[in-house]
Amino acid sequence: MPTLRIAQDAAADELLGRDPLALLIGMLLDQQFPMERAFGAPRLLADRLAVDVLDAGQLAAMDAAQLVRVFQGPPALHRYPGSMAGRTQELCRMLLDRYDGRAERLWADAPDGATLLERLNELPGFGAQKAKIFLALLGKQVGVTPPGWREAAGDYGLEGSRRSVADITGPESLAEVRAFKQEQKQAAKAGREAAGK
Repeated sequence: MPTLRIAQDAAADELLGRDPLALLIGMLLDQQFPMERAFGAPRLLADRLAVDVLDAGQLAAMDAAQLVRVFQGPPALHRYPGSMAGRTQELCRMLLDRYDGRAERLWADAPDGATLLERLNELPGFGAQKAKIFLALLGKQVGVTPPGWREAAGDYGLEGSRRSVADITGPESLAEVRAFKQEQKQAAKAGREAAGK
C-alpha cells in the first residue's frame, strides 16, 4: 500500500493510499479547487456515508439529490458540489459498466502506458491533461508502471519534476508544485496580453 501525502491530512492520505476509488475521485475533484482539499474530499465523503472504503455501486445507485446534499456539506466537497456529485456518479457508473466497479481494474491489466492513458481519457471529467497527471501519479507514487508509462504521461512523467499532484510527497513539494503552477499562469497571462496588443 503506497504512503501518500497529497491531502496533507493523515486520515485523508491514508484512505487515498488504500482505496483506489478514493484516489480516482480525488483526481476527478482536482480542478478549480485547492489540490489538498480535492484529495481530502474522499475522506469526508466516506465519513459522511459512514463507510471504511468508497463503493462505486453504492455511489452510482444513490439518489442524485441526496448525493448532492452529501457533497454540499458543510464543508462542501468542492466549489461546485452539484456538478461534481453528478460527475462522481457518472464515473462510478462507468466503473460498474466496464470494470466491475473496481477502480484498480483500470490499471491492473494495462499492457502499456498508452493503453492506460487511453482508458483514463475515457473517464467522465478526465481530459487529456488530467489523464496524463493521474497516469504520472500512478507511476510515481502507486507503483503502477506499465511499459512506456513515463512517455505516455509526457512532461508529468519526468523524473524530479514539480508540475502536478503526481509530484507531491509533502509540504515542501506541494509548495514547489504551487510555485510552478503560478509561473505557468503568469506566463500564459503574459502571452495573452502580448497577443492582445
